[in-house]
Amino acid sequence: MLARTDLRGARPTLAELRRALPRGGTDVNAVLDTVTPVVHAVADRGVEAALEFGEKFDGIRPASVRVPAAVIADALERLDPAVADALRESITRARTVHADQRRETTRTQVVDGGVVSEKWIPVRRVGLYVPGGNAVYPSSVIMNVVPAQEAGVGSLVVASPPQKDFGGWPHPTILAACALLGVDEVWAVGGAQGVALLTYGGADTDDADEPGGVLDPVDLITGPGNIYVTAAKRLCRGVVGIDAEAGPTEIAILADDSADAGILASDLISQAEHDVLAASVLVTDSAELADAVDAALEAQVAATKHRERVSTALSGRQSGIVLVDDLEAGLAVVDAYAAEHLEIQTRDAAAVADRVHNAGAIFVGPYAPVSLGDYCAGSNHVLPTSGSARFASGLSVQTFLRGVHVIDYDEAALRDVADKVVTLADAEDLPGHGDAIKQRFVGGAGS
Repeated sequence: MLARTDLRGARPTLAELRRALPRGGTDVNAVLDTVTPVVHAVADRGVEAALEFGEKFDGIRPASVRVPAAVIADALERLDPAVADALRESITRARTVHADQRRETTRTQVVDGGVVSEKWIPVRRVGLYVPGGNAVYPSSVIMNVVPAQEAGVGSLVVASPPQKDFGGWPHPTILAACALLGVDEVWAVGGAQGVALLTYGGADTDDADEPGGVLDPVDLITGPGNIYVTAAKRLCRGVVGIDAEAGPTEIAILADDSADAGILASDLISQAEHDVLAASVLVTDSAELADAVDAALEAQVAATKHRERVSTALSGRQSGIVLVDDLEAGLAVVDAYAAEHLEIQTRDAAAVADRVHNAGAIFVGPYAPVSLGDYCAGSNHVLPTSGSARFASGLSVQTFLRGVHVIDYDEAALRDVADKVVTLADAEDLPGHGDAIKQRFVGGAGS
């Protein structure tokens, strides 16, 4: 079922290891020529252009971009009570975790009369993108909205593609999740045009809940999407803040012969059902376990609902089994791979997890599957992909905060260091910098 990469007996360099590991990904540059006119059209013509592209790509043109309040309320009213209860539990657990992430102001007295503080200010307005596609993602509403709210963001909008089956509004489960979170601004717009409209804003149609209503642009866009969403993010970066360029989802599992092959197979399938480009990788020092996982996959894939999608993902070049000599070599492999989701299913899994350096999120032992993190662990499931976990973090409260230094020096404290500032300014051939110091003590305010 899964292709194998046998690294036993090898001692590859880091560069060789990265090249040898299963990796798919998408070429964002390949779609930039397609996406650029969309972004430019929305920047120039606003809502009208966004609706035109939505009708072309999504097959539906909603009456307005902003979803009416009554439609959001009705979605919650009609939501299956069991789903509503599960969403509430997910929200509660996410709030518990994210509330502890809020940073406090720090105040450092550098010298007498000289203080530097760092205060954390929330982004003023954010756009939270929730994709459509193969599945419905109310969990992504929670994962985006909760940290933004806990950061203290004062204005947020959820954008999600319009659905032909639901009158041009986003999926009702998405809308119900927004209602549970107290989000009253939802836009029925997706794809590259959605990212562009969040970036540039516009005026809604006359059919909007509030005729002639203004759709204010945002300062930061977060949330995953397909390759066209990612390309639009790249094009809009700089005009607006971007959390990350998300690639296809991925799981890596580091396992030894103590792991249960059936559990490993089910976890590999759980990621593969997202998308045909999803990556599922097993790293193990046990060839016997690898054989058992292949056998379990054959049986489980045949019985799973999305078996065609799963089979395509598992047979792609992005998925496979990597055989290593021992746990040390396995740790080197998973650090080089830097998975979005990394499961540790070994003896003494917690100790092994402590030694991992690169991962978006680490799931410890057989009772902490990625599926738990997707919904109800309390952690965030918007995570770095395509190896970017080597230098990037998942979505958190910090994503929505900006650290601002506040410098407060009195005359004596500045006078004490004035000659050093002037010396450094002269060393950099920026005498005006030094003069700005001197002016305060020679014929200036401090004289």
